[in-house]
Amino acid sequence: MQQLYRVGAYCRLSMDDFTAKGINEFNASISIENQKELLSKYIAMNSWLESKFYCDDGWSGGNFQRPAFQQMLADAQAGVINLILVKDLSRLGRDYVEVGRYTDEIFPSLGCRFISILDSLDSANEDSNMLHFRSLMNDYHLKDLSNKMKSVLNARKRSGQYISSTAPYGYQKSDDDSHKIVPDEQTAPIVRRIFALRQSGMAYAKIAATLNNEHIPSAKGGLWKYAIIRKILNNEVYIGNLVMNYTGSRTYKDKTKIHKPPEEWIRVDNAHEALILPEVWREVQEINKHLSNCY
Repeated sequence: MQQLYRVGAYCRLSMDDFTAKGINEFNASISIENQKELLSKYIAMNSWLESKFYCDDGWSGGNFQRPAFQQMLADAQAGVINLILVKDLSRLGRDYVEVGRYTDEIFPSLGCRFISILDSLDSANEDSNMLHFRSLMNDYHLKDLSNKMKSVLNARKRSGQYISSTAPYGYQKSDDDSHKIVPDEQTAPIVRRIFALRQSGMAYAKIAATLNNEHIPSAKGGLWKYAIIRKILNNEVYIGNLVMNYTGSRTYKDKTKIHKPPEEWIRVDNAHEALILPEVWREVQEINKHLSNCY
């Protein structure tokens, strides 16, 4: 009697699937809908009537804590599914070591058969060496793509482009160029006042209290706080400079944020219109330096 397979059809799409050259072009062949259509046809062709779809849209192939992926594992453990089906091996993931761990250890331990359609891989009869080779190539692709993306972003930073999604308090994105910032007529005067209050010797917390008493919305949208004032008064963006690349991730697989050493920072002077005069900046930095331990 033929075994009845309850299929967990897994789909994934993320920025990993765009090349640096065509980063703004959507490849319809790997869309979630395209994956679902192919998987549905394959399920019907094999008369696997019981199936469930798991879709992670916008999740990296190097991250295995994706919500739909984790739900699929939970369902496999509970016996809801006993076959995991993907369009190709890169949909499962692009980390060679982790993909191998799932296909060699975790899926079999859960009693799940694994099939990658376009790779013609089937754990029921596949030589595991070929599966490992394809997984290794996907891992290399992820590393290569990560390096290309970093190169593109760093080139933009060095050219003075502002690449963050939101402008610093006191500025707004230019209507003519989203990679440039210009003074915000509403909040720029508040930044200048914050620097003036610091020039007078006022403590960070006192400046925050003054603005709160006047019911001026903060940079975070709520109340002004010590940390917000301190960040503004130490940010070179207000004298027209961009200091970028001071944080990053450990590796292309581990996205934990780390602080980079100063020699890896990217600095562009006079990148945009300053809100604060150089002499005001220097005076405030001297005050910050001498009062840092208590104010």
